[in-house]
Amino acid sequence: MSITHTHKLVLPADANHHGTLYAGAMLRLALEAAYATAWKHIGPEANLVLRRVLNMECLRPVPVGVVVEIQGAVIHRTAGYLICGLVGIPWESTADDPWMEALFGFAQVTAEGKLTHFPEALPPVVRPTGEVWLRLEQRMAKLLRSR
Repeated sequence: MSITHTHKLVLPADANHHGTLYAGAMLRLALEAAYATAWKHIGPEANLVLRRVLNMECLRPVPVGVVVEIQGAVIHRTAGYLICGLVGIPWESTADDPWMEALFGFAQVTAEGKLTHFPEALPPVVRPTGEVWLRLEQRMAKLLRSR
């Protein structure tokens, strides 16, 4: 199991009129973190496209000036599709709840853009431990069933 760590200083350009992280900036940051997570899992042979944003929730406002951390892990994989779970780690040492949770689905494509399988030798998919990761896995299972 491999967890990626993405960090970003929230700047005024990332803010909405309330002085907190704008939803569009959050989506961009989460997508970059998810892609990095998927790429790290697949390796240099990765040629990934975003297939689906299964879920993304902003659970707390993020003020300008905070350095946020997003942890990412691949929590589901088939022959040519994987799902990355993302958790926005609290910036205060006293906070327990994440500021963001998300699920992003990626597919492997050929140079011509056609769907294909992942390389043969990949690390196993192992969900990280902890309540937040279990919650993401359960949410993913529900969303995949309802599709």
